[in-house]
Amino acid sequence: MSARRRCERGILRLLFAAMTRWGIVLVRGAWASWALLTRVEGGALTDREAPSLAERLAHARAILSEVPLIDGHNDLVMNIRTVLENQLEDFPFDKNLTEVEPWASRSNCHTDIPRLRAGQVGAQFWSAYVPCRSQYKNALTQTLEQIDVIHRLVDKFPEDLQLVTSSEGILNAHAHGKIGCMVGVEGGHSMDSSLGTLRTFYRQGVRYMTLTHMCNTPWADNSAAEPEHLEFDGLTAWGETVVKEMNRLGMLVDISHVASQTMNDVLDITRAPVIFSHSDTRALCNITRNIPDDVLVRLMELPLQRTENGAISTNLISDSLTDPHFGFCRRVHENGGIAMVNFLPDFLSCSSTATLQDVVAHINHIRDIAGPDHVGLGSDYEGITTVPEGLEDVSKYPYIFAELLLDPKWTDEDLKKLAGMNLIRVFQEVERLASLSTNLFRFIYPFLPLHWVSYTASP
Repeated sequence: MSARRRCERGILRLLFAAMTRWGIVLVRGAWASWALLTRVEGGALTDREAPSLAERLAHARAILSEVPLIDGHNDLVMNIRTVLENQLEDFPFDKNLTEVEPWASRSNCHTDIPRLRAGQVGAQFWSAYVPCRSQYKNALTQTLEQIDVIHRLVDKFPEDLQLVTSSEGILNAHAHGKIGCMVGVEGGHSMDSSLGTLRTFYRQGVRYMTLTHMCNTPWADNSAAEPEHLEFDGLTAWGETVVKEMNRLGMLVDISHVASQTMNDVLDITRAPVIFSHSDTRALCNITRNIPDDVLVRLMELPLQRTENGAISTNLISDSLTDPHFGFCRRVHENGGIAMVNFLPDFLSCSSTATLQDVVAHINHIRDIAGPDHVGLGSDYEGITTVPEGLEDVSKYPYIFAELLLDPKWTDEDLKKLAGMNLIRVFQEVERLASLSTNLFRFIYPFLPLHWVSYTASP
């Protein structure tokens, strides 16, 4: 047997051992060794010059032509309220707004149709955000007005925009060359602690709700309250009801902005994958607004296996996964959700400045902890007044992919997942579970005691 063949077999044995004993961290190391081996020719490493930026951009654009690039959070609609008082008649969204006043003078003018097209954006979650000071006052009215603006914006520019309320709709819009427009409500204070309002949001096209903004709701703690000002140590029983109703509806549960305790409480009780629509990692910037690693790892898909005593566990976490109330196995450590990286320098580098490379570092950290199936992009454009160097507006997304193409661990398939296929997978699973829930409820409803069927509208 040749030395090369013995080396190959040795690396395969290492790979197998890593998979069975140590999990994904050593697996990645083994794959790196394998990649190194495949570059060996005649006992010497082959030196290949890295592709130029132009070549990598062309490659990135080819990838983004095949799958929709989906951004998880954009605050344009808030700026329309601030600047135009929601009047769209003279809003030239089809023009480059950096050349049109008063937009050109604003530090957070990041978005218009020409730049969305240049950045190959396939779908965008537009944030229906209202400030925390509206809580207990007119938050609901303002939120409905913001949702209305999104609908009217799509109606005003039908050649470029298409309202989307499903995962299939995202793919359909992309196939027809349009930008899919989705509605996300940023802050549970908008629903005024009413399940009826939550259901109304869903009927109006809302497909995610962020459980808090920078203020506690009456049922959940936000990240700014951590650690000294927590009211509930996470999620209340009513908050659990909100999450379960979102699961039943098929509305994505967004846990950006919430406290770490709230993140974990949601992951304990949700039946569907969650999203972080615009968050970064606490390991790289240690602030409570970012995601800690012990939460990121809970997004990861971990294979179940039986231990010697017959208990069900994962290869990394030995906790029992048996639900004592139902007597069957549930994968409490496997959520399958996605963390979408925010571009605000304060969250990326814990300073007022950042670069495209800082964004890439957070993307890679999420990948390292949770895997390539659990990372996406949630820029927070229009809601931030400073941006990373190299990512000045929505036209710059391809540069992220061009930068990642320098890293051999990022395959084209991985980049497609980052662009949007991860979010579509999560969306599809949320829809599937909602459909199952609806069909099951229809079957058992006639047999339920009346007091089990709750139409409670307040905590």
